[in-house]
Amino acid sequence: MLRQNDYRSVSTLPRIALLALVFVTSAVGFLPISADEKPAANEPAWKALFDGKTLKNWKSSNFGGEGKVSVEEGMIVLNQGSDMTGITWTGEALPKMNYEVSVMAQRIEGNDFFCGMTFEINDDPCSLIIGGWGGGIVGISSLDGLDAANNETARYESFEPGQWYKIRLRVTEAGLMAWIGDKQVVGVATKGKKISIRAEVEASRPFGISTYATMAGLKEIKIRKLTAEEAKAPLTPADDNKKKNK
Repeated sequence: MLRQNDYRSVSTLPRIALLALVFVTSAVGFLPISADEKPAANEPAWKALFDGKTLKNWKSSNFGGEGKVSVEEGMIVLNQGSDMTGITWTGEALPKMNYEVSVMAQRIEGNDFFCGMTFEINDDPCSLIIGGWGGGIVGISSLDGLDAANNETARYESFEPGQWYKIRLRVTEAGLMAWIGDKQVVGVATKGKKISIRAEVEASRPFGISTYATMAGLKEIKIRKLTAEEAKAPLTPADDNKKKNK
């Protein structure tokens, strides 16, 4: 269950302050957006792909043997399947180049990937795998026919069950970059490389998130277009593994 916040009783507020609070709330109609949710100056606004309540514009991915998909306590729950469970986007067309996707994900149970994000690079499908091959492999599937465990992006990261991880992916003409929290875990050029996916995630196209033999939670799924400056910026290399995920 989600833990309730510890709010002070409004009865402890001075009467004048309380009346001021009521006036402002009534006039504005909503509380201010937190600093973390506001876009940076000149940054295109994020578009939410999950409303926190329903599976609107999503469907359960037809892998065969997939587990139940539901919305509970503000998150999408992907129950463990045999072997894969996931969601596939059914809404309006999403960007295929010069964009960024972000999602909060957690492994609830299981020991394999809890976020297999399938996306498009122009018309080529590709996947970012988080926590695969026994629970810790991170990388891109596939580059020149080699999957995330066997190409230059493969790396090992540790993930705690029940902990939320912010996963962010950036797609540009130059290549791919990805972060877990503030730690960059992918920085790879894609020009001249054959981009593809493993056959198992075909049902995730054009955009989807899946798990393998694992139960996971997803929330705050969103996407935005890059600015012209961001789209032209050079790739930066992935951080070394000594930096801890947050």
